[in-house]
Amino acid sequence: MEFLDLPASTGARGTVRLPGSKSISNRVLLLAALAQGVTVVRALLDSDDTRVMLDALRALGAGVARVGDSDDYEITGVGASAGAGFPVKRAELFLGNAGTAFRSLTAACALSGGEYVLKGVARMHERPIGDLVDALRRLGARIDYLGQEGFPPLKIHPAEIAGDTTEVRGNVSSQFLTGLLMALPLRQRDTTIEVIGELISKPYIEITLAMLRRFGVEVAREGWQRFVVPADARYRSPGEIWVEGDASSASYFLAAGAIGGGPVRVEGVGRDSVQGDVRFADALAKMGARIDMGPNWIEARAPAGGRLKAVDLDCNAIPDAAMTLAVAALFADGTTTLRNIASWRVKETDRIAAMAAELRKVGATVEEGADFIRITPPEKLVSDAVIDTYDDHRMAMCLSLATLGGVPLRINDPACVNKTFPQYFKIFAGIAQ
Repeated sequence: MEFLDLPASTGARGTVRLPGSKSISNRVLLLAALAQGVTVVRALLDSDDTRVMLDALRALGAGVARVGDSDDYEITGVGASAGAGFPVKRAELFLGNAGTAFRSLTAACALSGGEYVLKGVARMHERPIGDLVDALRRLGARIDYLGQEGFPPLKIHPAEIAGDTTEVRGNVSSQFLTGLLMALPLRQRDTTIEVIGELISKPYIEITLAMLRRFGVEVAREGWQRFVVPADARYRSPGEIWVEGDASSASYFLAAGAIGGGPVRVEGVGRDSVQGDVRFADALAKMGARIDMGPNWIEARAPAGGRLKAVDLDCNAIPDAAMTLAVAALFADGTTTLRNIASWRVKETDRIAAMAAELRKVGATVEEGADFIRITPPEKLVSDAVIDTYDDHRMAMCLSLATLGGVPLRINDPACVNKTFPQYFKIFAGIAQ
């Protein structure tokens, strides 16, 4: 197994320009592909997840052209209309472990009138998709499971005309609702989605609605329980769209500033961001960190007293960034509890179990439940721990922060960060003192 030995650090300071947001990148790519016209997507994230989306859109008939050696892409949309969807009507797509790509393309392909097979890596085939499939079937989609019921891989057949109302549970993954919202303009019929129970990760739905708006589609909604996509919804290219920096990725560097003295400034997100994970900065402030924020930047410093303080937080709105709080808890006085994180269980790995196991390796006392994790830091971190990453990019990036406690660590399978942030360890080394 490949590994990376990280040296001990006792401080962090500097400025980081963030890579593009994964959440925005893959949403914008799909919408640009379905739209009428050519969209120049600027500052697209270069990562495994965006590459599988680009490959899939090429296979489905959209035009994809990189602009020189930049991170800008020209996407020529297919101008999808009712029942038409993608022009390629027979394709097999491999989507790795990219949940944003798999869920949204399942919905778009289901309404494109073709025969499609969607597959991923072994872990993707363990991530539930039954709620999305059931919601699409109520609208006439014909989808077969090629393996275990309720999970990928999937075989999709041309849909039949059916009802114009569907429902989806809100407490498993917001990506199911996102996939429906982005695909339903293909029906060109008034279509209503009812959300059953509490909708988790609402800020991610806000990103989806904001991106739909940029491409000319306005969704009517009643709170977070009912969404209506109108029959006249048509995607039209905005011409050019910039991808914000990734707010989830910002969390590692902001936490580094809060743990290691700082200041550490991230550029590419700020108070004007559409991403809910900028609220991670508020969570750090509750732990005592000193936070400053501008329209397109955030800066973090350690508390005046040097040590963070423990918190008890509902993390429903920031599920990805909340993982970073679990490691920040190693540097807080008292016991930190992160609640309402059941979605961690169905991510790239079971993140509650994985985080508990790896935090114990560095000496923490950890209690885990179905939807919470409770962390009490050790008096002194364990040196030279070997951290397993479970093919999960966020596990690798989060746990690297433990080196700020003055202990070296070994990170197994460091290349897993290529999913969203291939340059992470190089940039982290640049701010670690």
